[in-house]
Amino acid sequence: MRGRHGFQGLLRGFRRGGAGRPAAPAPGDPELLLRVLCHEFRTPVSSLTSLTRALADGGRELSGDDRRAISELARDQAVHLQDLLRDAAASTGALALAAQPEPATVPLAEVLRGVAALVPRHRRRVRVTRRAADCPVPASRTRQVLVNLVQNALRHGPAEGRIGIYASVRRAGLSILVTDEGRVDDALLAALRRPTPATGMSGLGLWIVRRLLAADGGTVRAHRLRPRGVALEVLLPGGAATT
Repeated sequence: MRGRHGFQGLLRGFRRGGAGRPAAPAPGDPELLLRVLCHEFRTPVSSLTSLTRALADGGRELSGDDRRAISELARDQAVHLQDLLRDAAASTGALALAAQPEPATVPLAEVLRGVAALVPRHRRRVRVTRRAADCPVPASRTRQVLVNLVQNALRHGPAEGRIGIYASVRRAGLSILVTDEGRVDDALLAALRRPTPATGMSGLGLWIVRRLLAADGGTVRAHRLRPRGVALEVLLPGGAATT
């Protein structure tokens, strides 16, 4: 069964969330639906802009692997936009677009190849253990979580700062770190604790990330890096996520 990742799916279920998980608002809240929709459109649009710019940049040498990864993620983000449009149409009773089939789970390595392509090569640091690379993860949810976190790092970190993506299997489960050279501030910590989304767009992306992870029993937390930097760590239980 295909995992839902559109904005309608974000607002369904999770009523009993549990400690540390964001509580669901009323599913019929039109103002929140609109804010989530606007935020979820922003991320794939930004991703597609970055990816097409990389392909069009004649001064940037791309390997065959880079081009394949960019093309795959561009396709995935276009599908995500189509899913958002379908969910928005369904919520208003309009004609919905047909759903596209997608594997329920894929190895983490398949997700990371495309996500890493969002970051220019000279700013990118990627290290993934073989065991972590082979872990099956929900394709759509994990991709959107990591795209959101990488886009946040690009948006809020230093303009030319390095961005890292690291994955390993630990006792607590599959650990995926997205790092940048910014800092842990009160706004970030509040966004990671807030049980319901704040008004406006501030912190909404992390609330969406937390809801996507909650579907698989996962969590996200922040770490301060030394001498500087911030890491957002995604933890999925058991070294492999559920479908």
